[in-house]
Amino acid sequence: MSENKAAEIHKQVERFLPKVMKPSRYLGTEWNAIRKDWDQTKVRMAFAFPDVYEVGMSHLGLRILYHLVNSYDDFLCERVFAPWVDMEEKMRERHIPLYGLESNQPLAEFDVIGFTLQYEMSFSNILNMLDLAGIPMRAKDRGPEHPWIIAGGPCAYNSEPIAPFIDFLMVGEAEETLPELLRLIQEQKENPVSREEFLLKVSQVEGAYVPEFYEVHYQEDGRIQRIEADPRVPQVVQKAIVRDLDQSYFPTSPIVPYMEIIHDRMMLEVMRGCSRGCRFCQAGILYRPVRERSPETLLKHAEELVKSTGYEEISLTSLSTGDYSCIQPVIRGILDKYSEDKVSVSLPSLRLDSFDVKLAEEVQKVRKSGLTFAPEAGTQRLRDVINKGVTEENLMEAAESAFKSGWSSIKLYFMIGLPTETQEDIDGIVTLAKKVVDLGTRLGRRNVHVTVSTSSFVPKSHTPFQWEPQEGMASLDQKQKYLREKLRDRRIKYNYHDVETSYLEAVFAKGDRRLADVLELAVKKGCKFDGWHEHFKYDTWLECLEELGLDPHFYANRAMDYDDVLPWDHIESGVNKRFLVDEHHKALQETRTLDCRHLDCTGCGICPDRGVQIDLKG
Repeated sequence: MSENKAAEIHKQVERFLPKVMKPSRYLGTEWNAIRKDWDQTKVRMAFAFPDVYEVGMSHLGLRILYHLVNSYDDFLCERVFAPWVDMEEKMRERHIPLYGLESNQPLAEFDVIGFTLQYEMSFSNILNMLDLAGIPMRAKDRGPEHPWIIAGGPCAYNSEPIAPFIDFLMVGEAEETLPELLRLIQEQKENPVSREEFLLKVSQVEGAYVPEFYEVHYQEDGRIQRIEADPRVPQVVQKAIVRDLDQSYFPTSPIVPYMEIIHDRMMLEVMRGCSRGCRFCQAGILYRPVRERSPETLLKHAEELVKSTGYEEISLTSLSTGDYSCIQPVIRGILDKYSEDKVSVSLPSLRLDSFDVKLAEEVQKVRKSGLTFAPEAGTQRLRDVINKGVTEENLMEAAESAFKSGWSSIKLYFMIGLPTETQEDIDGIVTLAKKVVDLGTRLGRRNVHVTVSTSSFVPKSHTPFQWEPQEGMASLDQKQKYLREKLRDRRIKYNYHDVETSYLEAVFAKGDRRLADVLELAVKKGCKFDGWHEHFKYDTWLECLEELGLDPHFYANRAMDYDDVLPWDHIESGVNKRFLVDEHHKALQETRTLDCRHLDCTGCGICPDRGVQIDLKG
């Protein structure tokens, strides 16, 4: 019967596919795509990315987990992305359910659908995708005939606004725990037990969080009174960690799309984690401790990737690639072997204080692109508050080296609305941008171009700034207008993020389970693709919040106390709360914390408590 459904979907889609934008998004027949025999596998999983194909296919986590699951004979993994509005419209008109790309099987036929939670503004797409698949949105409304709806990714660390829609979440790194959970689903298919009994088994897996076993109680003023865990499950969910990156799975035959995607290149993950300790940065906390892959492993992976993909660029990815201890031998090893084949290397994240122009020149021998730096704040005082650890001198030295070596284009990233920010800090952004562009002109570079981008600070869970409010929208808007006026210079381009989107992101980033009702109502009123400016319905979101009696300012603009129960207090990042409090104090005192890889342990708690051995001296 399922074969007939898949064939019918394929037939119908084929008829109208030429009429939608970018039809290759929906084919599923790319080079290195894996098409398994549906009937010969015991557990069928769909990896669901709640954004369009070209965004999802650029995501390294999807590449890893797709190939990992398919490496097991008993498991099948297919992909599904949020169809763009034109495709969705045609699917709804013809009653075509959302389907897996490789087989055209309806999502409802899969055993498990795994969503990745990369960004709060994609939550609405998750619900819309479930609706398009004909699957009840809420976990409580689904029965044994429906797939298990699971989720993971950075937003799993505060998944409360979406928790009622998810059966269970994977907190942390899933390479080792996902196969274990799929085995449990296989057992459940072969020897079914009650939902409760199955989910109790799931809750014992490292990093597994089952929301329905945790009850949230609220005070009259709206703050959380307590989070009560069922005595049969962990009181606090500890994140899962891959302890040895060299031994962990990494795909060396990734799918090669027909169309251009956001990151259209080979990816080599050189390390995971960052010990720099920027206080606004959630990823720097969530992916601790720092673990590196050996140069031997990376060069072997590079060789296999070049053979299997045909790409001409290898991106060395991590949160801070310049901090990888063997960066130079790895780059030289790749270029020595492949530069004749016109294969280049790119470094997506360069820090000002570790910028090496010779390294940048080495990397860009094959093809030259612009350089990107992130000072984050306009003054040294504010950079010390956020523990950025770079100076104006670092920026000017890096810019001078770059201009002298032939670059003429530099991008600078800043945040506005950071805790303790003053007008002087905003003026500092203007001053730095003008100093860089004037330096380039003074050094005789033709067509000097500096792009300044600002985003609004969004407080995130598990960071030293998790207790901070977001600055009010009117104030942030005023700062953007001020910068737009002050950066009027034909050599400077100014980009900025939409303030309304950042505000709603803060609402959900600091939100609790009561927002689930808002999310569901907003999706029913047509909200989706909220991260895309042209589809963001800000007024509809405000309507829904008002209709359900929730105040968005309570979430986004309220400073929290250290003794407040936070919506995510039952989810553990491995970094202890005492350390986060100390870091918040140090921020307010404008005091820095140095990188523990090169100095003494800072006492964040991640290493001794988790049995992870790392070389603190790098």
